[in-house]
Amino acid sequence: MIESRDIAYAIVNQKRVFAFKSSDELLDYIQNRKGILIALNAQKLNRNEAELDEIINRNIGYPDGIGAVLALKQKGLKSRKIAGAEFWLEIVKRYYQERSFYLLGGSEEVIETTVNKLKDDFNGIDLKGYRNGFLGPGDKEAVIDQFKSSQPDIVFVAMGSPKQEFLMDELIKQYPALYMGLGGSFDVYSGNKKRAPKLFIKLGLEWFYRLLKEPSRWRRQLAYFVFFWRMITRQL
Repeated sequence: MIESRDIAYAIVNQKRVFAFKSSDELLDYIQNRKGILIALNAQKLNRNEAELDEIINRNIGYPDGIGAVLALKQKGLKSRKIAGAEFWLEIVKRYYQERSFYLLGGSEEVIETTVNKLKDDFNGIDLKGYRNGFLGPGDKEAVIDQFKSSQPDIVFVAMGSPKQEFLMDELIKQYPALYMGLGGSFDVYSGNKKRAPKLFIKLGLEWFYRLLKEPSRWRRQLAYFVFFWRMITRQL
């Protein structure tokens, strides 16, 4: 066990995973912090990619999956699964009256629906800007220029992993802020896609529900079985 500013963490497959015991603890931890929030689940922890590991270890990797929670438990640490699909809205709820935001990702329809819904749900929210996740030549530079001119405090990036992690690592070097990768969370919030039923989530089987809904994901989902085998045989 290692302590970092009162938050314990462990190294799992060369990746630093913080053992947050609640979403409130994580909210408090990021209150005055710049960096990248990275959701860690079995699939991401199972990857062996030095560049991605380095990004994770410089930032805030939190347990977003039963695999990460069990891996921390095996290391002697208690933690709780913090679902990024819910936690980003907890960030908004706590800080929308005092912080500003920028949204990047999803299709044009999804991002516009997400923005309109946020304005309805959080009256007075300060959105400095938004754009879809399809970046062509010169778009990345334009986004950075917009960051520098509008000065958002928190940037949500929904592009899927590890694409979003690599992009956020580039962006934060040009414009320091609090960044969070959201995967398909804009799709869920906008109603374009549905999350797993609560029973699947409670049992830690959200990944299995996604596999049932999208059988083409089976190659990606193999990572879960490999991860749990490596954990059981203490290869992590």
